[in-house]
Amino acid sequence: MLTYILRRLLLMIPTLVGITIVVFVVMAAAPGGISAQSLVDGMNLEPQAKQAMEDYYNRMYGLDQPPPVQYLRWVNNISPAGFTFDRDGAIEGFSFWKGSELGTSFRYGRPVGDLIAERLPITLLLNVLSIPIIYIIAIAVGVQAATRRGGSFDTGSGVVLLGLWSVPTMLAGVLLIGFFASEQFWRWFPTGGINRREALDMTFLPHWGTATDLLMLFLLAGLGAALMVWLALRAAQRWRVLVGSTTGAALGFLMAAQVSDQAFGLLHLLLMVTVGGSLALAAGNAFVALRVGLLGLVGMAIGIALAAGLAQGEFVRGFLFDRLWHLILPVLCLAYGGFAFLAKLTRSAVLENLLSDYARTARAKGVSERDVLWRHVFRNSLLPLITVSATLLPSLLAGSVIVETIFSIDGMGKLAVEAVQTRDRELVLSVTLISGMLTLAGYLIADLCYAIADPRVSYD
Repeated sequence: MLTYILRRLLLMIPTLVGITIVVFVVMAAAPGGISAQSLVDGMNLEPQAKQAMEDYYNRMYGLDQPPPVQYLRWVNNISPAGFTFDRDGAIEGFSFWKGSELGTSFRYGRPVGDLIAERLPITLLLNVLSIPIIYIIAIAVGVQAATRRGGSFDTGSGVVLLGLWSVPTMLAGVLLIGFFASEQFWRWFPTGGINRREALDMTFLPHWGTATDLLMLFLLAGLGAALMVWLALRAAQRWRVLVGSTTGAALGFLMAAQVSDQAFGLLHLLLMVTVGGSLALAAGNAFVALRVGLLGLVGMAIGIALAAGLAQGEFVRGFLFDRLWHLILPVLCLAYGGFAFLAKLTRSAVLENLLSDYARTARAKGVSERDVLWRHVFRNSLLPLITVSATLLPSLLAGSVIVETIFSIDGMGKLAVEAVQTRDRELVLSVTLISGMLTLAGYLIADLCYAIADPRVSYD
């Protein structure tokens, strides 16, 4: 195993060199190329100042040298061992411990490492919040759909997941902003960014003007969640459907009343049917975990809304709540396509193993269906999920390009787009290098996880 890991690590070096060469050649061969003259063209400088800037760029980045020399110069910069240069750009000597750096950005004039250090935590936060949501929902829905093949849950979830997967992320982001962040409809969330300026001066946690408001919040939120969970666990299906449809219709009416001046109109009817029908389906669902989770969240949300309406003192949301408030729509936009795809993948893998010979043999030996599913079938169904998880590491860096652009979030995805648009070679090569390293590391970890999930796989 150790030999295999070392061999894979050593193979990463030529692979990364090949990836960066391809990106470098594409940028160098693009119309206009990258030269000191192209960098100062839009600066509107006097001729002498323009010449001085060109000399500076040539000395700083070696843009007046042949492309192969420029690439080797960049490789020398990122390598911990290599040649050292004097102030005029001439080779001074060779050092095994000169240190590595990612260079200086053309556009920002700042070290690329500092730019990545500023943007990376924001992208990590988005993905750390969305990835658990994706896997929890995908595994829960996929396993349940496979065990109830051909049933109402399998059919309904298949239609919903296919619909979610078919909606482009860009369109979903625009629709979410248009309906839930604009002035014309429900302005429940901010349109962009990850926090407001005034939130930086707030306390970290939210607080209320009086202790009574805080007590009422916990009381009503807990009571609402407890009632809905009790309903989901104990009540008969017809009562669950009745309460769910009634509650949903009331919520739909209140939503329509927020944006319509009419006492009752088509929008009221449409939202009452939509929200009421959705809650009725959730309440009548035979999947207990999904039913409890959805109804519990609805009950908690109703309790929080009631407490907010009855509160008498001032509420300060604090930095944490403000950050979470800004991240709800971006995380939702990042997650829905992922769990729709993974849920279908999970269903197919579990279904294939449920019908296999070893599962039938286990049932014939008297093993309970629950143990067959979770101790035998589910473990063998993990291989497709592990394969997909190999792409998670690179997605931490660049998988949020569309979402960060739509919601104006200054993360790594937006930084990569800006680097490509402005031909910031140092930044593009650095992002490519880090993304390539994460991709290769992700595939290596996935290969190691294959051996853990499936004993037949061995690298010795």
